[in-house]
Amino acid sequence: MAHPDTPALPDATDPILIWGAGAIGGTLGAYWARAGIPVLMVDFVEEHVRACRSSGLSITGPVEAFKVVVPAVVAAELPPGRRYSRVVLAVKALATESAVAQLAPFLADDGYVLSAQNGLNEIAIAARVGARRTMGCFVNFGADWHGPGEILYGNRGAVVVGEIDGSIRPRTRDMHSLLRVFEPEAVLTDNIYGYLWGKLAYGAMLIATALTPDSMAENFADPRRRVVFERLGCEVMAAARARGIDPVGFGAFDPGAFLPAGSAAQRTQVLDWLADYTGRTAKTHSGIWRDLAVRKRKTEVEAQIGIVTTLAGEVGVSTPALARLVALIRDIEDGRREQSFATFQVLIDACQAASSNG
Repeated sequence: MAHPDTPALPDATDPILIWGAGAIGGTLGAYWARAGIPVLMVDFVEEHVRACRSSGLSITGPVEAFKVVVPAVVAAELPPGRRYSRVVLAVKALATESAVAQLAPFLADDGYVLSAQNGLNEIAIAARVGARRTMGCFVNFGADWHGPGEILYGNRGAVVVGEIDGSIRPRTRDMHSLLRVFEPEAVLTDNIYGYLWGKLAYGAMLIATALTPDSMAENFADPRRRVVFERLGCEVMAAARARGIDPVGFGAFDPGAFLPAGSAAQRTQVLDWLADYTGRTAKTHSGIWRDLAVRKRKTEVEAQIGIVTTLAGEVGVSTPALARLVALIRDIEDGRREQSFATFQVLIDACQAASSNG
């Protein structure tokens, strides 16, 4: 049944084009398709495309379980000259630039690309298609692509949409209504970068949990590791503030706890909540962990965290812990280190040294 706030159905000749039908894009596409909203998903995994458009896309997990046939194609099957007014980009952050280059010819002149991704991909999107054709989105629900035609929806989470220039337009309200079909508590904001930077602090911590085989909850609950999470959060927030960003949290994750005015008690409260929050989801490990341990492929650490070190450097903020985290993930990718507590200990040592130096 469609959510009561389901917007008027868009013209079926102008479906929402979802570029990337994995964990995020596939989940959104399934919910919209089930509600009768025209969508067309694009993915590079041919078996997944065939399953979605024939036998159907299965959403599994504790939140809700259902199966729905969703129109899907590989990029080469898109008709030349066809243009779409709404494109939801849901690929891994490291694939953003190549994906935008592929989809740009299919974007209408007055259309936009919504970044339903992790990181600050709006910057790269705007550089390619223009700021006026770029919309920001914060997503924090837990989902994993488990194989052709199957996505685990592990837990509900915050969903926020906003224009990158801080305005609120009719198209922003329309997209907010569409997102509420999936997440009834989706938020419309005039400070999308505040949400994205707030999530970057959390995202850096999640990436650090991928250094070991342990679950996210086990990592956050371990007192030995908390110096890492605190330091990473502080470095991201220092960069955000130096760039004039007013960070916003989600749930009980308060990024202000990692600003200079934040207290040790506040940071402990946040980390206690993270241990509880991540322990309540069917998605026990981060996407970065899955890339390293299961799929054995390059992660999006550079696109998510490497960009923070670059943006921080532009405003004179030092981020040694973030830089070391990126280097350690690369070491695991290239086989120089294993996912182990010994690898995490290297980051603990780096964070302790950085905190001692101020």
